[in-house]
Amino acid sequence: MIIVFDIGNSNIKLGVFDGDELLYTLRIASSNKTGDEYWLLINDLLSARGLSARDIRGAIISSVNPNLNFTFEHMVKTYFGFKPMIVGSGLKTGLNIRYDNPRELGADRVAGCVGAYRLYGGPCIVIDCGTATTFNVVSADGELLGGAISFGLKPAAESLASAAARLPKVELVAPPKAVGKTTITNMQSGIIFGYSGMVEAMVERIKKETGFTDAKVIATGGISDIVNKCVDVIDVVDRTLTLRGLNFIYKLNDKQ
Repeated sequence: MIIVFDIGNSNIKLGVFDGDELLYTLRIASSNKTGDEYWLLINDLLSARGLSARDIRGAIISSVNPNLNFTFEHMVKTYFGFKPMIVGSGLKTGLNIRYDNPRELGADRVAGCVGAYRLYGGPCIVIDCGTATTFNVVSADGELLGGAISFGLKPAAESLASAAARLPKVELVAPPKAVGKTTITNMQSGIIFGYSGMVEAMVERIKKETGFTDAKVIATGGISDIVNKCVDVIDVVDRTLTLRGLNFIYKLNDKQ
């Protein structure tokens, strides 16, 4: 079994794999915890499933949060007893990355695209709805061509409430109609439907620009289910896409 870590700006997702089977997942907040504190949370997860560190033979980390890189690398070395793989330069992904400077491309975006291409084929458009929203394009030949980065739904909603003194924080649920009758439903309409319109427009523009009119659109991330209910352009919602991509990358490099 191996353990995979997707370290984001707001959350850390981890999964335990036995071959291709994802056995368990856990999501914890990205914070200033020490490696020992993170280990206690992870050890509790393993213990609850009848596992221990001795059952884990490998680990891989993707991170967009540099402040936690050393913490997790040190934690894995200390408590699991081996050095984890780190998604970055020198690690094989199975994709031909056509970014002008591949070092600038977020490790989570790479892992998500690997998972999408291996599970659903290409061409595909991968939308990751997280703290930021990323659009990523993979060709039928496994070329990661690039994409786009936009605002995230939750930060946008929080920014609106904090910037306007009389606007409250609202629950991120779609209202029944676009034309709301209360401040709450007005905000929900503008936030949810406005964001969904951005997603639809970006997918349409990407398909037109690339010529990938039959590209499968795969959405992942914490709010992908909310968005999927409001748009007609998403073919698959896979909340475990990045974790599965990390598992594929680990196996590819483990064979080397």
